[in-house]
Amino acid sequence: MKKYFFLFLFAHLLVLSACTNSNYTPKPRGYFKIDFPAKSYQTFNQGCQFSFEYPKYANLVADNSADTQPCWYNLAFPQFNGRLHLTYYDISSKKEYENLIEDARTFAFKHTVKANAIDQKLINYPEKKVYGVYYAIEGNTASSVQFFLTDSTKHYFRAALYFNEKPQYDSIQPVVNFIKKDLDRMISTFKWKN
Repeated sequence: MKKYFFLFLFAHLLVLSACTNSNYTPKPRGYFKIDFPAKSYQTFNQGCQFSFEYPKYANLVADNSADTQPCWYNLAFPQFNGRLHLTYYDISSKKEYENLIEDARTFAFKHTVKANAIDQKLINYPEKKVYGVYYAIEGNTASSVQFFLTDSTKHYFRAALYFNEKPQYDSIQPVVNFIKKDLDRMISTFKWKN
């Protein structure tokens, strides 16, 4: 019996001594590395009343929803599992124009429940007659960026960015920042044809 006791004691001390010489340090939480493509652009020119530059790594697809209208598209970012919904309306009256502007504000502020902040920035290119509002929505919301552009008389264009993932702002923030640069390029190169 003494023999087994000493054998057990020796094995136990051996295990304990192995644990004390460890230089273990906990690793911080990590995320997958995201490889961003090089910035490169092409011109949207699909027979609509507007044109703009968009990234070559995004796929332009005609909207196929039930209520689709001409010049409605989705700009898909397959590597990020995201999509920019693009809609266009001809404006026929001041009331319609005001309703579209209010709809844009309403759609952006529907995210107030989950948003940490909603920043609004005016878009103003009077030389091109391009005006609008850019909504940057922070927090675990379905949409991170929305904006509309108009010439204030005949044309209205709206865009909303969505990801096909459960919204986790800290996880998608690098991707949102990357795509925001593309949206800035889209807005700065936006032109009405008439």
